[in-house]
Amino acid sequence: MAPGNFTWVSEFILTGVSERPDLQLPLFFVFLVLYGLTVAGNLTIITLTRVDPRLQTPMYFFLRHLAIINLGNSTVIAPKMLTNFLGKSHTTSYYECATQLGGFLVFIVAEVFMLAVMAYDRYVAICHPLLYMVVVSRRLCLLLVSLTYVYSFSTSVVISSSVFSVAYCSSNVINHFYCDSVPLLALSCSDTSFPETVVFISAATNLVSSIIIVVVSYFNIVLSILRIRSSEGRKKAFSTCASHMVAVTIFYGTLLFMYLQPRTNHSLDTDKMASVFYTLVIPMLNPMIYSLRNKDVKAALTRFVTNSCCSLSRCEFRTL
Repeated sequence: MAPGNFTWVSEFILTGVSERPDLQLPLFFVFLVLYGLTVAGNLTIITLTRVDPRLQTPMYFFLRHLAIINLGNSTVIAPKMLTNFLGKSHTTSYYECATQLGGFLVFIVAEVFMLAVMAYDRYVAICHPLLYMVVVSRRLCLLLVSLTYVYSFSTSVVISSSVFSVAYCSSNVINHFYCDSVPLLALSCSDTSFPETVVFISAATNLVSSIIIVVVSYFNIVLSILRIRSSEGRKKAFSTCASHMVAVTIFYGTLLFMYLQPRTNHSLDTDKMASVFYTLVIPMLNPMIYSLRNKDVKAALTRFVTNSCCSLSRCEFRTL
């Protein structure tokens, strides 16, 4: 086809989770609740781990940043998604789409490595408790978190640049509810072998390296738990690790399913369902799995609510 016959794309159309008109309003309320719970849960974790003096440990420092990442990941996706449920036009501009893809990649890559960092933190805490505060120092915590954000931003820039370096012409309907690399590259009218290779190598490297850290850490944790003589202690430790592993397995499983299969085997409708898990469901569940079931966090929440109520009562009394 001659270059003059191309109609260059200036905006994209997102098909959303479902194209059925009768499902738009019910889906809006479902995802509004999911997003609301995500915001409330993660903001609670961020606030408590910031203001409560008893939660100033490496574990809660990493949990705070996981909550920031989860909140950012959902916020990049959910508002636009909710708007499209209610609007007739599901369009997004070329640059808005590129920005959303970049933001999504920053937070999803950061979450991959933050889970690995948290697994290492638990490994040191359970397997080497006497050395924990020495090994996982404040300097190391800041270094690990900083490297996570810098690397995720760098990865986002590289992948986004690669995806939007190809030509998009004529077809502009993205079979997804947000701008993601796989459905975007499916629309390109030029050779996509380079960006597809970049996406595959980046996804494979990030997932495999972080999964190795998580698996090795939890393998050693399980071995340490098995050495506990108290059956009650083993049961409690296994219960905690099991809930963590469920979240990690769902998260990594959906990512592996999405990005490490050949393009010819992709079903974009199935990918959309998988995407719902790691963009909205898992960010909602993480506060409950990692923190809100924790006695220390529950106690901190009680103290925070009590102190807030007392402060409010004193203010009202002074006003009267």
